[in-house]
Amino acid sequence: MLSTLSRKMLMCLTGLFLSFFLLIHFLGNLQLFLPQEQAHLQFNVYSHFLSGNIVIKIVSYVLYASIILHAIDGLIITLKNKKSGGIYQSDKRGRASKWASRNMGILGTLLLIFLVIHFQNFWYIYKFGNPPLDENGNKDLYILVVTVFKEWWYVIIYVLSMVALCYHLIHGIYSAVRTLGLFHPKFIKWFKTIGIAYSIIISVGFALMPIYVFFTAN
Repeated sequence: MLSTLSRKMLMCLTGLFLSFFLLIHFLGNLQLFLPQEQAHLQFNVYSHFLSGNIVIKIVSYVLYASIILHAIDGLIITLKNKKSGGIYQSDKRGRASKWASRNMGILGTLLLIFLVIHFQNFWYIYKFGNPPLDENGNKDLYILVVTVFKEWWYVIIYVLSMVALCYHLIHGIYSAVRTLGLFHPKFIKWFKTIGIAYSIIISVGFALMPIYVFFTAN
């Protein structure tokens, strides 16, 4: 059995890895904002490269494991906190992080549901379905993205999920700083500011992608 400290450290490490993956995923998906013809071919080339790269495949397995461990640990810690009165409830911190800390269980559940929907719509169909091929012979993930993002209800789910992600990241990064022992008066304000900025930029950037595709793609 893992101790509470070990679980928090595991949450911290998996969370930081997932945050780093979000950044890489975000940078790759910025191609969706390119002119449509360029975005179409370039995004598919990028997706084909990722699917055939052995290093990326290894990283993807680490990603899946991190998601599962992060979710399970989050559930266990949340249940223990509720039973004991909760460190989240008594923690004194910024308003956004304080609100997020009291609702991490709900935010995490919403994000997990979103991930299941997201994986089913993109990863599963790309890997195991029969998507069309583009003119270069690559699986046409771009067309799949456009098809899904043209559904107004999915755009709403996506945007609301990014709001949940923003709050989740604000609290998660703040907690990771504390868990790693970097909670020092000289640096905490900088870490907090950087964490909030990162959370907002990543979440708003992702939220704008389906909105942009919905209104601009043919």
